[in-house]
Amino acid sequence: MKTNIRIAIVQEGPVYLNLPLSLQKLEILIKEAAAGGAQLIVFGETWLCGYPAWLDYCPDIALWGHEPTKEVFARMHQNGVVVPGPATRQLGELAKSLGVIIGIGLNEVVERGPGNGSIFNAFLLFDSDGKLVTHHRKLMPTFTEKMLYALGDARGLKSAKTSIGRIGGLICWEHFMPLSRQALHNHGEFIHLALWPTVHEMHQVASRQYAFEGRCFVVAVGQLMRVRDIPPELDIPDSLANEPDEWLLNGGSCVVAPDGFYDLQPQFDKEGIIFHDITDLQHPVRERLTLDVSGHYQRPDIFKFEVKR
Repeated sequence: MKTNIRIAIVQEGPVYLNLPLSLQKLEILIKEAAAGGAQLIVFGETWLCGYPAWLDYCPDIALWGHEPTKEVFARMHQNGVVVPGPATRQLGELAKSLGVIIGIGLNEVVERGPGNGSIFNAFLLFDSDGKLVTHHRKLMPTFTEKMLYALGDARGLKSAKTSIGRIGGLICWEHFMPLSRQALHNHGEFIHLALWPTVHEMHQVASRQYAFEGRCFVVAVGQLMRVRDIPPELDIPDSLANEPDEWLLNGGSCVVAPDGFYDLQPQFDKEGIIFHDITDLQHPVRERLTLDVSGHYQRPDIFKFEVKR
């Protein structure tokens, strides 16, 4: 019986908008994490090939017909991930050969069929046998993300049984959607992966709330991005132009225990692989004594809940 679970949080940026080079970097990072004894390796929101933080910093992106923005969108599409496709095969092979579980956020592109041409903000989970066990598309792009991403569906709104227990995941502001949380609570989670662009204060609040409400461990993963990572097609505001090394996204990854308190304190401005061991594997069970929103604290005689998958 396992006495601990070692997690590796990859708080290191991709090669922005470059899928081949990002996949090369990803393989190096996964092998390094596995060599460090990790059983679960997690990357942040849209790690392949980078969260579009420039949406919040470049003033001209919302101009109708703005050619530089359209050029960046085309590069995003060109460097997106087809599911299933060569990139997912590589991830599955790495998971199987190294015997690790991999959770990763990515920009998913659809080549044909419904949604042809769309980009989805997606989350994939590969078990240690290499099988893709969860494919979730973010239900609702947030604010400026609506310019880039299509609406997701509920097919991946579930947890998956893995070699270390049931694991589920949500992306960014899905953690503020009560019914999304309840759907995963009802499906049961030992570990929940919370993928964020950066885990700032309110995202810390949401991650801690999720752990307390779901009585599970929450691995909150933030990205790193500097000013120099903004696509060169876009104009950078004067306030940032002379600060190429300034953080736009500064991590904040953490692990929250099932009682809502930190198991690993937030890690800001720290680049690299962050290892953390979960040693109290019975903690989720003990916390359900007082609160279990999918068990004895639920009232199905009063409330009816349905997920349209």
